[in-house]
Amino acid sequence: MARKKRVIPDVLAIDIGDKGQTIGRTKEGEIVIINGGCVPGDTIDFLYLRKKKGLKFGQVKEIKSFSTDRVNPQCQHFGICGGCKWQNLSYKAQLKFKQTAVEQAIKRIAKDEEQKVETIVACKETYEYRNKLEYSFSSKRWLTLEEIKSNADFSKSNGLGFHISGAFDKVLQIEKCHLQNDLSNQIRKEVAQIAEKHQLTYYNIREHKGFFRNIIIRNSTIGEWMVTLVVGEENIDDIQLVLNELIGVFPNVNSWNYIINQKMNSSLFDLPSINYSGKDHIIERLGEIKYRISPKSFFQTNSRQAERLYNKARELANLKKDDILYDLYTGTGSIALYMAQDCLKVVGIEEVPEAIQDAKQNAKENEIGNAEFLVGDVKEVLKVSFKEKYGSPDVVITDPPRAGMHADVVETLLQLESPKIVYISCNPSTQARDILLLKEKYRIERIVPVDMFPHTSHIESIAQLILK
Repeated sequence: MARKKRVIPDVLAIDIGDKGQTIGRTKEGEIVIINGGCVPGDTIDFLYLRKKKGLKFGQVKEIKSFSTDRVNPQCQHFGICGGCKWQNLSYKAQLKFKQTAVEQAIKRIAKDEEQKVETIVACKETYEYRNKLEYSFSSKRWLTLEEIKSNADFSKSNGLGFHISGAFDKVLQIEKCHLQNDLSNQIRKEVAQIAEKHQLTYYNIREHKGFFRNIIIRNSTIGEWMVTLVVGEENIDDIQLVLNELIGVFPNVNSWNYIINQKMNSSLFDLPSINYSGKDHIIERLGEIKYRISPKSFFQTNSRQAERLYNKARELANLKKDDILYDLYTGTGSIALYMAQDCLKVVGIEEVPEAIQDAKQNAKENEIGNAEFLVGDVKEVLKVSFKEKYGSPDVVITDPPRAGMHADVVETLLQLESPKIVYISCNPSTQARDILLLKEKYRIERIVPVDMFPHTSHIESIAQLILK
């Protein structure tokens, strides 16, 4: 027998959760998870739908009173597009809840009662802060409730925009995205007009056919632009037709590329990128370092805030000219190169070969001779014997993926006994878990949250750990 839905009245929304969820508290003090539709400070009638791991999950039945932290979202697609879950929450409030998330992770998971968490580094640019957006094509776009009610024929309706959360085959048609400079919107719209003019097909992910699959638009703070067209058909004539028309409209774009993807999945890293016109890369600049970014390069997607993040990490590393620095999970070596001038030598480790190639190329172009980059899984490469070849580290910077560091890496760090560890994380919970393990030999000196992505729940956290 199906569980009956029931309404719990007067639930107060008290915090932001993951993926746009809101955490609520009933009048009896019970914690519930609300799947969107409200912001902290709202009082709602909560429709309880299911229970998981002892928590009640549900949605807003009715908003009884509104939070004073509510603001009008800037984007017309807010509430349907899942990219910016908190545009309806004031930025000041967003920062407060992100700060609290880091504080609670350190207190509850890292078991550290002392308040070592400093004031969050806010993002000065709350819109148009991204340097990369990837738009998807779909032969069957997502229909809004208003469109469905109109009874119009949308059987041949193409969509160019972002995938809807939970609907892998549907794309929301985007009119304007506020996350990147408006030239990105202009390029996307021009592609749609070219497609319509020449009757070029949009991709159908269920049937795995169609010409247009994705378009990736990148830009840099020094004004360079890159466009990469991803197509599902090896039709060179149509590829050239599209790119030639785009080049005619946007002569200031520095790099035009295409990738032919006829696979069942959307991964591009194993496919060749063909440079069609202009340079095969663009240049980004953070501080005094120039970074060469190719179509498949990984780079921080908020350049201006990345520079603030790196400056704060540099401050916490406090390197000396004769120091040896290890940079774990170095990626394209962006942090390693940024700090190379401050130390004797830096050694970066990263498991993605293409990223290491970018790191080495960037080191060469910046005339940095004291940086060495190694390919391999950190847990396999970093051993206690590593210091016999590369020297004992005076500072270790670690910037692992969201899952945090492997237990073997934590154990090796404990054995290496570097005087200082600077731990950069995009997940305060896994960072706090690893810090708890490192507390066997390290004490927390400073924790600095950094907001890289306004209007989302994502938060970066930098921890300075000192050998006891």
